[in-house]
Amino acid sequence: MQVESFRVFRDLVEGHSFSRAATLNGITQSAVSQQLRCLEQRLRVPLLERTSKKFILTREGQLLYETSREIITHFEHFRHQLEEMRNIISGTIRLIAVPSLGLHELPPYIKDFLRTYPRVKIQVDYRRSNEVYESVLAGEADVGFVAFPSPRKGLKVETFKKDTLHIICAPGHPLLKLGPVDLSKLAQTKIISLAPEMPTRQGLDRILATRGLKFQPMMEFDNVETLKQAVEINAGIAFLPHSAIAAEVASGALVVLPHQGPEIIRPLGIVSRASRVVSPAVKRFLKALKTPRKTSAPLSSEPLLAPSSP
Repeated sequence: MQVESFRVFRDLVEGHSFSRAATLNGITQSAVSQQLRCLEQRLRVPLLERTSKKFILTREGQLLYETSREIITHFEHFRHQLEEMRNIISGTIRLIAVPSLGLHELPPYIKDFLRTYPRVKIQVDYRRSNEVYESVLAGEADVGFVAFPSPRKGLKVETFKKDTLHIICAPGHPLLKLGPVDLSKLAQTKIISLAPEMPTRQGLDRILATRGLKFQPMMEFDNVETLKQAVEINAGIAFLPHSAIAAEVASGALVVLPHQGPEIIRPLGIVSRASRVVSPAVKRFLKALKTPRKTSAPLSSEPLLAPSSP
């Protein structure tokens, strides 16, 4: 039996899916089924219950799964140690992120990392927050990125950076003439927001609630880019992260509305699988993420303020 057979069986059991195991190992579903049959023939025991519609392991299948995990862990540890000894940093790093982080936070880190390790390839996929956790847990991605991270069983979730949520509006908005605005006064203006199920919206609502505030948005969107466009056409004001609006503020398409009180902070999290041995490339990428970078200058709306009427 080859190591690949144990890997396929492990992925099949953990994903409860022949198609997912096939995708993870770059083979067809029929090849997964064939490897399963070969294992059963070689061991002379059934590994899956064939009489149930559910994915149920036999006692022998459970034992093989536990053994497969140990074999793959030891083999990957050996392979990674060998690469370290030979000072080889290569391979592919699979990242998965919510769009606002993948589009605006990750590029500088990726650019710096690839400049140092040009033999590494980095793939980035964009998913909703709950899908990021699921993909990392299933082994479909090496590292995930979410806003307002929360602990999950089987995953290592860490905060690696904190972003600021700014109030943004279109140039010429009347509130810009009033100076730093009292957040409690915003209930009297049009507010648009991310959808209630999105972690950034949920985190913002919790922060505002601690300050005794609760807003009812007039419109809600399921992504940051569409929300920005709505603010640009003066459909309302919105709370959006620093990294996502820097370009629009610099170009004058959006303006930061100063507000009274402390900043509203959005923690950004790294998600990785707690039980997996990571490659030297992934190990170094995680280290790079945790290394402080030079932060960009604070956003300022002053150059974009509309002149007061005479």
